[in-house]
Amino acid sequence: MPMTRNGIRRLPIIALIAVLLQLAGCYYVQAIRGHSDLMSRRRPLAELLADESLPASLRDKLALVSEARDFAVAKLLLPDNESYRSYADLQRDFVVWNVFAAAEFSLQPKNWCYPVAGCVAYRGYFSEKAARKLAGKLARKGFDVAVGGVAAYSTLGHFADPVLNTMMNWSDVELVSTMFHELAHQKLYIKGDSEFNESFATAVADIGIERWLEETGEADRLVVYRERQSIRRMMLDMVRETRNELAKLYASDADDEQKRRRKRDILDTLSADAERLIEENGAGLNNWLAPPLNNARLISMNLYEGRVDAFKAIFARCKMELACFYERSARIGKMKAKERARALEAGISDPMGGRDDRP
Repeated sequence: MPMTRNGIRRLPIIALIAVLLQLAGCYYVQAIRGHSDLMSRRRPLAELLADESLPASLRDKLALVSEARDFAVAKLLLPDNESYRSYADLQRDFVVWNVFAAAEFSLQPKNWCYPVAGCVAYRGYFSEKAARKLAGKLARKGFDVAVGGVAAYSTLGHFADPVLNTMMNWSDVELVSTMFHELAHQKLYIKGDSEFNESFATAVADIGIERWLEETGEADRLVVYRERQSIRRMMLDMVRETRNELAKLYASDADDEQKRRRKRDILDTLSADAERLIEENGAGLNNWLAPPLNNARLISMNLYEGRVDAFKAIFARCKMELACFYERSARIGKMKAKERARALEAGISDPMGGRDDRP
């Protein structure tokens, strides 16, 4: 799972709302300006690949993107549009910086609500300074906060999103996987349910990268990918256990100081256990559970992975047919929030009672 030191590398950005609605306020002004600047820098992939002055390393990456983009349409049934058929150089390391927040003794995220995307568990800024200013304000109010630089950008299909220079230093697998993830948001997006959306997109990316590596005959990379996926799952099991332990602590009758000390012990233990796991099994992997951990960082991780197993169960019951998988996921997405959560928690792939052999 690609992650920065703060546990997150990609999230769909809600800047399009400001562009579409021209809302007033400093936050929306920066979103409009940042989005407009990004879009103005786009150049078609075909044009760049025909440019003989293009550095060979960049040419190879863009050729990979072009091939994988066609694969996403033909083999993964993802949207066939102009997204990720252009490139933009922003001349910086991240496209936006996202702020996550949670109360000191809570695993429920602070949400920000927008007219198009609904309520999401983060706030994105094109300026790192602005993101850290908000984080500082929230911290002074007693929130746990996390700020993460985001290298990928999505407007959920409302604009022709480019691939960015911020993604060019990734491995081929990370780059292709991220593009599949972002295109999955265009396939299915449920307003106001970040965990559903991110888990669905992560599941699609996992399915897609396996098929991509099989299709391209990358047997060695596929073995490495599966090994790293196994380590990732073990780390996420640790996170789930930690969340359960923290939830019990936060609901207990202990006083705040006792909770504070025990919380730090629990989180430090998670960091140490993850580091030990990587040292024993994960050569070359970064510990995205490195200290200092807090509630906000755990929340950012849970967005990506909280429901992935449920979506993969849907895929398995669909006999690994993507059309069936998308249709059943969409039907769960149409449920009310509590029913949707129950369906996924129960591992129900066809809540409407259809047969497993029906596409």
